[in-house]
Amino acid sequence: MQKRWFQTLIVLILVFLLILLVSATDFIFDPFFKYVGAVAFPVIGAGLLFYITRPLMHLLEKLKLHRVVAIIGVFLILIAALFIVSRYILPILENQFSNLINNIPGWISTAENLIDYWQANQNVIPDEVNETINNITSNLQTYIETAMSFIFGFIGEFISILFALILIPFFLFFMLKDGEKFVPFITQFFEKKKADNIRSLLYKIDDTLTSYIQGQMIVALCIGVLLYIGYSIIGLNYAMTLAIFGMVICVIPFIGPYLAVTPAIIVGFFQDPLMPVWVAIVMIVAQQIEGNLVSPNVMGKALHLHPLTVITIVLAAGSIAGFLGMLFAIPIYAVVKTIISHFYHTYQDAQKDEKDALI
Repeated sequence: MQKRWFQTLIVLILVFLLILLVSATDFIFDPFFKYVGAVAFPVIGAGLLFYITRPLMHLLEKLKLHRVVAIIGVFLILIAALFIVSRYILPILENQFSNLINNIPGWISTAENLIDYWQANQNVIPDEVNETINNITSNLQTYIETAMSFIFGFIGEFISILFALILIPFFLFFMLKDGEKFVPFITQFFEKKKADNIRSLLYKIDDTLTSYIQGQMIVALCIGVLLYIGYSIIGLNYAMTLAIFGMVICVIPFIGPYLAVTPAIIVGFFQDPLMPVWVAIVMIVAQQIEGNLVSPNVMGKALHLHPLTVITIVLAAGSIAGFLGMLFAIPIYAVVKTIISHFYHTYQDAQKDEKDALI
C-alpha cells in the first residue's frame, strides 16, 4: 500500500517537473504548439461532425451499403442540408439581422428618453445612483458600439476560420472510414491485460463524448424549433434570428437558456412593453418540454454531472476562455472525470485482487 502511494507521489512530482520544464523552454515547443493550433479547429470540427453523423452512417450500413458508399451518402445529406439552409434560411436571417442593426440607434434614443423621464419624476433617488445612471446613459452609445465591434470582430474571425473549413471534410471522411481502427491501433503496443484496460477506458470516453455531443445537439435543435414556434405565435419581431441565436447559445449547459432569452426580452420590450412577459413564457414552456421530454430520453443520466458542478465549471471556464471555454468545459470535464473514475476503479480492483491473493 505504501509502495503504491510512494510511486504515485513520484509520478506527480515528475509530471509537475515536466510541466515546469516545458514552460521554461516554451521557445523550443512554440513551433509544435503553432502546428497544433493550426490543425485544432478542423480536427475539432470534424470530431463534432463525426459524433453527429456516425449514427447516420451506421444506419446506411444496415441497409447493406458499403462503408465508403455510406460515407458518401452522409456527405450528400450534409450538402443537401447546407443548400437548404443557404437557400431558404440565410436570406431571412440576413434581412432580419440588417433590420435589427438599423433599429438599434432608435432603441438607444428611446432608452435614453425613458431614463431621463424616470429621473425627472423621481425625487428620492440618491445622488450616487443618479451619477451612475447618468454615466451609463452618456456612455450607452459607446457600450453599444463596443458590443457591435466585438460581434463584427467575431464575424471577421469566423470568416477567416472558414478557410480552414476545407480541411474538415477530409478529416471527417477518414474519421468515419477508419474510426473503429483507432482503439486496436493504440492497444496493439501493450500486453493483453493493459490493452484490455486501455480499450475499456477508450470505449468509456467514446460513450461519454457520444452522449454529450449528440444529446446536446438534439436538445439545442429542439430548443431552437420550440423558440421559433413560440416567437412566431406571439408575433415577436426577428423571430427566426432570435430563435437561432437561442439554439446556438443553448449548447452551453444550464446558463445557456438564460443567455439565449436576453436579446429576445430586449427586442420584445421595444416592440411592446408586455412582450417580454410573453417571451419569458415561451422560454419557460420550451424549457419544460425540453427538460421533461427531450433531455431525459436523449441524454439521460449518462454523464452523472451535478447541476451545481456544471454551473461552476461553465462560469469558471467562461471567465478564463470566454465563449469557447463555456462550450468545451463540460465535455472536457466529463472526459477527465471518466478517466479518473476508470483508473480509480482499476486501482480498487487491483487492491481487491491483492487481498484475495493473500487470503
